[in-house]
Amino acid sequence: MDAVLCTLAVWVAFSLRLGYWDFESAAVIKTALLCLIVWLPIFVLKGIYHSVTRFVGSRTMINIAISCMLMAFVLSTLFLTKTIAGPPRTIGVLQPLVFAALLVISRLFARYLLFDILNQRSFDGSRNRVLIFGAGSAGRQLALSLAHEPGMILCGYLDDDARLSGQHIDGVKVYRRHDLEKLVKMLGIDTVLLAVPRISRQERAQIVRSFSRIPVHVLTLPALSHLVGGTVSYDSLREIEINDLLGRDPVPPNQLLLHRTIADRVVMITGAGGSIGSELCRQISKLKPYAIVLVEMTEHALYLIESELLEAQQAGTIHPSTAIHPELANITDRLTVHRLLERWKPDTVFHAAAYKHVPLVEENVIAGLLNNIFGTLRCALEAKKFGVKNFILVSTDKAVRPTNVMGASKRVCELVLQGLAAEDGTTRFAMVRFGNVLGSSGSVVPRFQRQIKDGGPVTLTHRDVTRYFMTIPEAAQLVIQAGAMAEGGDVFLLDMGKAIRIDDMARTMIHLSGLTVRDAENPEGDIEIREVGLRKGEKLYEELLIGDSVHPTSHPRIMRAREERLAWPDLLQQLELMETALENGNRSKALEVLCTLVPEYNGQQAIRLHVA
Repeated sequence: MDAVLCTLAVWVAFSLRLGYWDFESAAVIKTALLCLIVWLPIFVLKGIYHSVTRFVGSRTMINIAISCMLMAFVLSTLFLTKTIAGPPRTIGVLQPLVFAALLVISRLFARYLLFDILNQRSFDGSRNRVLIFGAGSAGRQLALSLAHEPGMILCGYLDDDARLSGQHIDGVKVYRRHDLEKLVKMLGIDTVLLAVPRISRQERAQIVRSFSRIPVHVLTLPALSHLVGGTVSYDSLREIEINDLLGRDPVPPNQLLLHRTIADRVVMITGAGGSIGSELCRQISKLKPYAIVLVEMTEHALYLIESELLEAQQAGTIHPSTAIHPELANITDRLTVHRLLERWKPDTVFHAAAYKHVPLVEENVIAGLLNNIFGTLRCALEAKKFGVKNFILVSTDKAVRPTNVMGASKRVCELVLQGLAAEDGTTRFAMVRFGNVLGSSGSVVPRFQRQIKDGGPVTLTHRDVTRYFMTIPEAAQLVIQAGAMAEGGDVFLLDMGKAIRIDDMARTMIHLSGLTVRDAENPEGDIEIREVGLRKGEKLYEELLIGDSVHPTSHPRIMRAREERLAWPDLLQQLELMETALENGNRSKALEVLCTLVPEYNGQQAIRLHVA
């Protein structure tokens, strides 16, 4: 094909040079043979014929232009030095120019024929009709990448820049954001791709929320810092996560606080295989501790976190001198805890081990109280005995005016640390209280995702339930920094942002999956939201503060509260009564003591429910 175009370019060049079409054919044939001889080796050496025609782009076009310039140089040299006599000397420049134009036109036409027309016919029923939000450089790079995706057809750009509205970029029209609902109906849009990696998380959340009531599937490019090599491609896109809706930009950590209780020290994490515990392990291990002791009751969970840390150490993200010690242990056993503290003599303990699933603890009162309260008591007493410098309890907002056994048990854990902090000793006890973390085991978010994937229904306990949410990495980072500010008996509260209505979250997740909610207003919708009723002990909303005495700290997202505490002798007396009840399997007596320790817990009703 290119040989024909090369010959045609000679004829066109002669016509342009002489101004007429009727000229001696011998001169044309002679020049055409010369051009063919010059053309082939140059184009082969430049790798022109290694390109796949349907994927040709700007690089191929530039390569063609360079090759034709080399042709022009060789031909002009031959004609000017009269090595080849006969043709006008300007043919040496005109022929490569015409040839280059014909090559570019032919390849663009071939790409259009092979890709746009044939593929469109092949995928008429299944191709996704796509809009790209963001007509900047990332959006344009993404559009080029989409040209290689046979299942996608780009229908336009969306952009908030009024100057771009109505303009065309490479033949693709730019629309305003608020045109989306109309475009979904008019153009049959299935998917919106967010191509704005430089914006803040707050801006991204605002954009995503503006799409949340429109049934289109939304994918997004990650933040610029997470793009591999800074390159934008279709493979870089990911699903919208609930984190994208929180709209919280991370606060840069205070490095002094991060390292204060970690660097060059022995750090122990209980519950090391759990959601928060494992993230504490990941972050602490990167702060160059002397050793990190992973205490976990579940064998598989301990294996997973140990393997992950060892692989990270081999990859160089954890300092090679940091020792990693896995300990398969049950913290409710006093002797086991004693031996752990005696062996490792940690400087800092992060106590994240707990049973936290409200319905399970509600049904397994004895196991829940034993693990949460007495596991904490054993660890705290042994930490005090062995002179641990810092002991930080990972608590929960469910400990505030609790309505369930799990929350009440965590409130007793706080009382234990507050009581011990008031006694003589060198250990600084502190607790960090926060709400739900995204992606934790049992979290509502993965459950909703699974239910949407299965076609519904999406189940929630009550339409008006609200919860605070935070990402696991942010929560763990703040726990470490809060622990470094401990003075003794501190209750630290993490700024969780605004409470989110779970019903709104479910609807948003359905819409962002490109589906609609099936309800009375839309009986033909895709996914039903079904209300199943509040579980035993579940609250409509959570709180973080018991009193109103809260003070800022040096970190903008960490607050310190001063709350009433029980005298240690009185607390210890009640704990002994509870322990006896648990050893005897007397659930009602254990709950009675729990109600005495936490009066705000609705005790008598709880006892009746559990005895029944």
